[in-house]
Amino acid sequence: MNYQISHLKELEAESIFVIREVAAQFEKPVLMFSGGKDSILMAYLAQKAFYPAKIPFPFLHVDTGHNFPETIAFRDNLMEKLGVKLIVGSVQNAIDTGLVTEEKGYNASRNSLQTTVLLDELEKGQYDAAMGGARRDEEKARAKERFFSHRDEFGQWDPKNQRPELWNIFNGKKQYGEHFRVFPISNWTELDVWQYLMLEKVDLPSLYFAHKRKCFKRNGTILASCDYINMKPGEEIKEMLVRFRTIGDMSCTGAVESDADSMQKIVEEVAATRITERGGRSDDKRSETAMEDRKKQGYF
Repeated sequence: MNYQISHLKELEAESIFVIREVAAQFEKPVLMFSGGKDSILMAYLAQKAFYPAKIPFPFLHVDTGHNFPETIAFRDNLMEKLGVKLIVGSVQNAIDTGLVTEEKGYNASRNSLQTTVLLDELEKGQYDAAMGGARRDEEKARAKERFFSHRDEFGQWDPKNQRPELWNIFNGKKQYGEHFRVFPISNWTELDVWQYLMLEKVDLPSLYFAHKRKCFKRNGTILASCDYINMKPGEEIKEMLVRFRTIGDMSCTGAVESDADSMQKIVEEVAATRITERGGRSDDKRSETAMEDRKKQGYF
């Protein structure tokens, strides 16, 4: 076994250990699923963790209503294949019922509205642990996370109130009403994820591979043309050869110009880039502490 495969297998074993710890320590865990590569990896690892038994917890997707159609189609097919229960929290329903207020204007996005819907779904389901596919290399706020990340009874995160995790011992003790966010792939990098998915031949949404799409540029970000974005005067739609490094709400998820139409080409592209995958997310550019502010409020 060469070094790279050995490294990936160590990461796999670590993540599976954390997932099994969640199943052992918590009564009602749930896996947060976005349809992106990291949550697909999480689903794949969960399947491995409990095989030949079925995955013993449901999946939760917070649907902004502005997701890429390819993402939703892939999600539904995967859930059927895995045979797991999928819970969908709808941002559109939250808007319709007055739970949240939709942003207006050219830069309007539903991304921040996910927090309220997520906390509402966790409360309704009385879930005491929510696993997510966040990684420490993604963004500076996420670099502060431990594997087991405590949340108070309001679902909020205090980065100064992190529990030690010496010798891979995880403390899941909590008070009534509190819960944990758990990040089993914390130590993976974007390159690790792609190399592992290629090694394991895991299926992914077509959005990750180079394809022609009508797009436009705004503040240095390439956005897909869609009904959810109000165009500014002077913005021009062009057909471009692009792919997406991360998948989220169409209103804030940027693409990159690329001809990488295979796993191998994507691995080579990621290995050479010096821009993080969230560098194209316009919601992260609203302030220097945009991600940390959202996480403190309950964002995953």
